[in-house]
Amino acid sequence: MHAAVVHSFSAPPRYDTVPEPVATGEHEILVDVLAAGLHPRVRSAADGSHYTSDGTLPMVPGIDAVGRTPDGGLLYFVAADSAPGTMAERAVVDRRRAITLPPGTDPAAVAAAMNPGMSSWVALRRRVSFRPGGSVLVMGATGNAGQLAVRIARHLGAARVIGAGRDPERLALAESLGADEVVALDGDDKEVADRLGRAAADVDVVLDYLWGPPAVLAMTALLTARTGRSKALAWVQIGSMAGQDITLPSFLLRAGNLNILGSGQGSVTTAGILAELPSLAEEVASGALAADVLPMPLDQVERAWNTPVAPGRRVVLTP
Repeated sequence: MHAAVVHSFSAPPRYDTVPEPVATGEHEILVDVLAAGLHPRVRSAADGSHYTSDGTLPMVPGIDAVGRTPDGGLLYFVAADSAPGTMAERAVVDRRRAITLPPGTDPAAVAAAMNPGMSSWVALRRRVSFRPGGSVLVMGATGNAGQLAVRIARHLGAARVIGAGRDPERLALAESLGADEVVALDGDDKEVADRLGRAAADVDVVLDYLWGPPAVLAMTALLTARTGRSKALAWVQIGSMAGQDITLPSFLLRAGNLNILGSGQGSVTTAGILAELPSLAEEVASGALAADVLPMPLDQVERAWNTPVAPGRRVVLTP
């Protein structure tokens, strides 16, 4: 069968042929892949930089997809870590890692939104005790996952949502998607800290897609301006678009009730993540949390890998 195949971590995948997978397990079935999202998580696996990468090549990228079963049903599924990726004409699905989608669901819309949406959905429902009426700061609200995080925080009952990022056009989009206020992270550090302090000093949760220097700047700004420093601030580290590491001043852990934790593979069990799929998929399939999709044929995977996309769009490969 045809698939996207990574032959080198320094080059995009190529459209190539690979052996067709075989369903052998008790819970496995073979499906025709209809749509697979080109997520940042997929890119990092394909260039070998993701923390779960074991360096094995060649590899088929893709971590999730929408597929059609032999009896015509639609499934959204997450590939097992040991299975080939989903950017192929067919894939083996473990039914325990899949959910049935309603007839008429747009496969590309689900493939585009589930992975980026899952990051904030799981963080708010599994990693922190977030309750309706709370407040959320999204660091990196200019990315696709960050923009969905703004909408998901609101959907899950946040009374106030603040988005922070650098790109003015994407910040404006975050505001139109439901952010009560946006904070530009460009410019002088003191000015940025003042803006963050005024807008988000008393938030309950930070969803951080940036890490790196912006995270330390924001932690310091929020704890300095916080009305009551003993009030818990849950800092959920999800992505690292601004840097893999931080230098954390020790006083931040003494001068406030700062709780830093991560959300991702390992910090949440596979069972916990899978348990959240049906409720999120329902909202995505209904259009309540839809993403802006740019579908591209699988045989154009190299072009898709390098295609610039407008703010808020997600490339989806369609075999």
